[in-house]
Amino acid sequence: MSVVTSIEDLRILAKRRVPRMFYDYADSGAWTESTYRANTTDFAKIKLRQRVAVDMRNRTLATEMIGQPVSMPVALAPTGLTGMQHADGEILAARAANKAGIPFTLSTMSICSIEDIAEATGKPFWFQLYVMRDREFAANLIDRAKKAGCSALVLTLDLQILGQRHKDIKNGLSAPPKPTLKNLINLATKLRWCLGMLGTKRRTFGNIVGHAKGVDDMSSLSSWTTEQFDPALNWDDVKWIKDRWGGKLILKGILDAEDAELALGSGADALIVSNHGGRQLDGAMSSIEALPGIVQQVGSRIEVHMDGGIRSGQDVIKAIALGAKGTYIGRAFLYGLGANGEEGVTAAIEIIRKELDITMALCGLRDIKTVDGNILVR
Repeated sequence: MSVVTSIEDLRILAKRRVPRMFYDYADSGAWTESTYRANTTDFAKIKLRQRVAVDMRNRTLATEMIGQPVSMPVALAPTGLTGMQHADGEILAARAANKAGIPFTLSTMSICSIEDIAEATGKPFWFQLYVMRDREFAANLIDRAKKAGCSALVLTLDLQILGQRHKDIKNGLSAPPKPTLKNLINLATKLRWCLGMLGTKRRTFGNIVGHAKGVDDMSSLSSWTTEQFDPALNWDDVKWIKDRWGGKLILKGILDAEDAELALGSGADALIVSNHGGRQLDGAMSSIEALPGIVQQVGSRIEVHMDGGIRSGQDVIKAIALGAKGTYIGRAFLYGLGANGEEGVTAAIEIIRKELDITMALCGLRDIKTVDGNILVR
């Protein structure tokens, strides 16, 4: 593919270059994948108003997310196993985000560690926290994020138990991955990926191995991760995390107006309307469908962001028009990473930026801060 013009082009390249079990991990949903599909198809139902004979010069996408300047209202979402899409994937994605002037969010379940990102980039980034049964480990993660200079903590609330992800089960995705004949044959066709992995020392969960009690290598990791996600997580825990962290806190995984109201009392600075990319409760609303109700519920009392299904700059502007102050791209940047490393992530970001800028102009506006529901066909 000589010319890449869309996120879909990057997805096709990534599918060719990334081993099947890791590509499917990124590009799949829970159970029947109905919510995973709705995340993208529901964007297409929203129509835009084209305006003409307006001054389209001097446009700007610059705004703020949780008080931090961003070059456009887009952040890279926390995604697990990013370093298995491409060697040192989290470092490469963080560098691309820094160059683009947008936030990068590191997952607890990353391959590169908090310290790896801090050392490699020297720039503030956001850290996403999963709450484990081992609260000492969770507290240590928060402290490590502080020490690394992270400027926001993103607390995921919708993974107390793991959704049923059929592709991962069929592919034998585990920690460490199962070396089945089928997987080994597939790996043999991904020479570029294999060479990259041979050239890095980062092949495990860097935030966990060597930091959690009893987890000193990959062999002891599997049972630990299976047991550690905490089904008892509640709003009192959120307040404890806010107090321990002390900085900007974003709550990820809000889909219901009642939960949005409860988030207001937790001390959080923002919430993310999210269904975990359709990887948890299959049959839940798409993120873009849930967004207006959450915005209506909380008004301006807390900053509202959203993720799920964003594959273009048009998707971003539709979310902004429906009340989001920021958006997150996950699969879109993972496709770029799998396709071509840091350059691929940069390509994904710039595709989103260009589409967002052109769409805003053709809707008759020059400043992203002025985008609202008036650009939508009601």
